[in-house]
Formats: sequence, C-alpha cells, structure tokens
Amino acid sequence: MSVKHILAQKGRQIEVIGPDTKLAQAILHLASKRIGALLVIDAGNRIVGILSERDIVRALVAGANALDDHVRDHMTETVVTCSLETSVAEVMDMMTRGRFRHVPVMADNELAGIISIGDVVKHRLAEMESEKSAIIAYIAAG
Repeated sequence: MSVKHILAQKGRQIEVIGPDTKLAQAILHLASKRIGALLVIDAGNRIVGILSERDIVRALVAGANALDDHVRDHMTETVVTCSLETSVAEVMDMMTRGRFRHVPVMADNELAGIISIGDVVKHRLAEMESEKSAIIAYIAAG
C-alpha cells in the first residue's frame, strides 16, 4: 500500500502558516484544528519548515517570552517529504529513524497532502483487521 491510499481516505487538507507568524498564533492554530504540526510556507508557496508540538515545547522551555517569537525562530527547517507512491512501510521507517511524526506528501513538485503517524497506524490496523478476517474466513471454509 502507498501513501496515496492514506490520502484518499483522510483527504488532502493541509494546514500551513507563515514564518513571520508569532508562536502564540501558531499555538492557537494548532489547538483550533486539533493537529500536531503546521507546515511553514514562504511567500513563494515553498516549504521552509515545519512547526510541531515538540518545537513549541522546546521554545517554551526558554520561557513564556517565546510566545512573541516568530515561527521561523523555532521551526524545524529540515523537512523530510515523501511521494504519493511511497509505501506505508517506507514512511513508517522514515518516521521511526527520523523521530518525527508528520510527513508532507509531494506530487509533481507540489504539496499534495500531509500524513501523520496516527494516519499510518490507523491504516496499518485496518490492514491487519482485514488480514485477520481473511484468515478466519479461510480456516472456517476449510
């Protein structure tokens, strides 16, 4: 199975924010959407980073004054992406090795969606349930 299948089920909604946005506004955006990360997009519509809950926690360790900082001051600049054709196993491996939970999906050099570890786990559990049902049906028929 590929990332394309996950996006087909969950949709391609992407929440983005600008690098000059204040961290406090980014936190409100995350909370209102009930998500764990925002892609940081520049004026040219290019990905320049990602801001996750972990980035925010690291910023707040320095003190509440960080809320007035810009997103660019605390975002993760190196963003690992995948394609629609990337397998779910490959994305799981990327997330595990890189210790991150969100991967933007690219198609023809354009942003096509974003998947989270939750999306991957949900997909894998559905796959396992389907396999279990097939095995039970096979045994019952035999």
